[in-house]
Amino acid sequence: MAAITEWLNVHYVVTYFIIYVFMAYVYTKVFKVRKLPILKELIIYLVIGVGAMILASFQLLLELPIVYSLTVAILLMFMVRIRYFFEKRQKR
Repeated sequence: MAAITEWLNVHYVVTYFIIYVFMAYVYTKVFKVRKLPILKELIIYLVIGVGAMILASFQLLLELPIVYSLTVAILLMFMVRIRYFFEKRQKR
């Protein structure tokens, strides 16, 4: 675990990119209800980018486990999707 954290600290651009992609995925799967106009979408993804920059600084400077937390959140989302898939399949 320490080796991964050290690697993330050395490669801060990759850390930012990972956090941005994870946050965008969580937004699209959980909070995005309908398609928005392109300008509003752009504003939302810019705000996600600013938030990812803040979280990346927390990861790098304060050594908080941001990437690990987002990974766990995405894994839980996948588990829920798999569960819904099997429930839907069982109803047929």
